[in-house]
Formats: sequence, structure tokens, C-alpha cells
Amino acid sequence: MNKDHLQASKNTRTLDFNEIDRETNNIYEAISIVSRRAEQINEGIRAEINEKLEDFRSSSDSLEEVFENREQIEFSKQYEAIPKPHSMAVHEWLDGKIYNRYPEEEDTSA
Repeated sequence: MNKDHLQASKNTRTLDFNEIDRETNNIYEAISIVSRRAEQINEGIRAEINEKLEDFRSSSDSLEEVFENREQIEFSKQYEAIPKPHSMAVHEWLDGKIYNRYPEEEDTSA
């Protein structure tokens, strides 16, 4: 998990449209870019969670299961406490850490 992501707001807050579309001058384009980044962040978090949950899967029942269950609960609480992917993406966008390429404009040398 990127430490910058943890600085994103965990609460809903109102944002100024002018601040969001400052780079693109088009609010819909800015929201589309942020949305795509949120999907990327979400995929990364999901992969990280699935990888860590593999450690908790066991085929046998034992007394250790209670301890593992506690670990799993703590793990779940940790991930519930992080900001949502869309909040992380907006934070990155406003900090200028996201950029959008336009391949059709880059391919002018043909």
C-alpha cells in the first residue's frame, strides 16, 4: 500500500469543480481519468487482499483456527480503515500525480 494513499480523505468532502478540471478544462474528462485510476488502485488492493487471505486458508480444523480467525479479523479491520480507492485517486489527481496520455496526438510522426 502506497503511503500517499493513506493520506487521502476517509470522509466525504465537497470539491471545487474548477480544482478538479484545472488540468483538462473538461470536468467529464477529469472524472473519467480519476475513475480509471480508482479502478487501478482497487485492482491492486484486491490483489493484495487476496494474496494475504491465502495465508488464512487451511484445509484442516484445529485449535489454531481461533487464533487465525483473530488475525483475519485484525487484517479485515486494517483494510476497512484505509481510504476508498476513489478518494485515493482524487487525492493523486489533485496532487498532480496522475497524467493522461493521448496516443492519437503522440502518433503524429506517421
